[in-house]
Amino acid sequence: MKRKNTILVVDDDHVHRTMLRTLLSGWGYNVTESDDGDTAIEKVKEQPFDLILMDIRMIRVSGIEALEIIRDINPSIPIILMTAYASVETAVEGLKKGAYDYLTKPLDFDELHLAIERAMDHTRLREENRLLRANLGTRFDRRNIVGRSASMEKLLEMVSQVSEADATVLITGESGTGKELIAGAIHFNSPRKDRPFIKINCAAITETLLESEIFGHEKGSFTGADRRKEGKFLQADGGSLFLDEVGEMSLAMQVKLLRVLQDKEITRVGGDDVITVDVRVIAATNKNLLEEVSAGRFREDLFYRLNVITLHVPPLRERREDIPLLAQHFLTTFAEKNRKEIKGFTPRAMDRMLRYEWPGNIRELMNVIERSVVLSRAEYLDDSSLPLDETHEPAEGDVLSGTLPLEEVEKATIVKTLEATGGNKSEAARRLGITRRTLHQKLRKYGMM
Repeated sequence: MKRKNTILVVDDDHVHRTMLRTLLSGWGYNVTESDDGDTAIEKVKEQPFDLILMDIRMIRVSGIEALEIIRDINPSIPIILMTAYASVETAVEGLKKGAYDYLTKPLDFDELHLAIERAMDHTRLREENRLLRANLGTRFDRRNIVGRSASMEKLLEMVSQVSEADATVLITGESGTGKELIAGAIHFNSPRKDRPFIKINCAAITETLLESEIFGHEKGSFTGADRRKEGKFLQADGGSLFLDEVGEMSLAMQVKLLRVLQDKEITRVGGDDVITVDVRVIAATNKNLLEEVSAGRFREDLFYRLNVITLHVPPLRERREDIPLLAQHFLTTFAEKNRKEIKGFTPRAMDRMLRYEWPGNIRELMNVIERSVVLSRAEYLDDSSLPLDETHEPAEGDVLSGTLPLEEVEKATIVKTLEATGGNKSEAARRLGITRRTLHQKLRKYGMM
């Protein structure tokens, strides 16, 4: 049975408390009452509450005073303030000190109900995000990023150094190279790892909505704005904000982003309040921003604000020695997901993947293997089962620039296969399509025995 949420009602007006208790109980909430700020503080020390509905003007301890103390005791409880003395100054003071929302008496019951539901949703999402961050932290652990090439080892070493700092980072690279994974690795290995990691794709949202998504908006600021919305900067407060495809921002949005990076302050769309934020910005782009600056499509001052530290993620065609590792990783993942008994790749399949140009990079490799796994009924994926675009394959006999020596590819494949079989040489030889004796010869050749 679902647990009822408990609301603490704090008001020195007995009649008003009784009315709220009856109303909230009718909406399905458990209700506890306090007649002043001091008794509310004591109740918060004794038990957890899902929400506090508190009057501002009380005899012994005001709602603002109680708010500050309660936030010290348990900052996770959303607090909605009530007052019959509506003023901008009081509202701003309460919100600045951490109140979730602000209502005026006499209360509009529909507005009250909506405010409570929003606050409860906010608390639920925060807990879900906490659990998600714990899982994401594992996913974005740099040790879980597949790649042992020299370029990736150098990149991951840079990630380790950059993570400890708090500077803005610009991640460059073609689409599909894994820039988001690198951004996550920076955040989850930084001192901000226990705070939010918020992501937004600047190319996926229309220009008219992007400002609202990033900075938030006030109720009534535009058609359809029926409630206040917190933007990505406020959601990421204390943590990191990942601005993917930042090169797609309009010049007008670039000016506003520059101001936030300089002043650490935002203003919601349609609002006047200036809100200080503590956010580390990690941006990514598949464009050459210096060329965009020269063409007048990107502000030079914003470029230098973002470009404090630059990390470049190499395309897959420049790190071909990682293809066997990545391919086996995706194969294992999708075979398990689709309940398939697929153990590996034939030598012809691996050779074809190593020769392919991979214009879509890791994202394309992942999609190719997922489709192959879903459609295959064999134990090993053959070259004929790989749905590759022939226009990006070399003609027979062509030598690809940057292709690894065959011995390096063979060695990496053997190492990965032995890892997958837990060191079982007989099974590894079977998966590689060679005899156990041949495998032993190759292990001796590569100094692995």
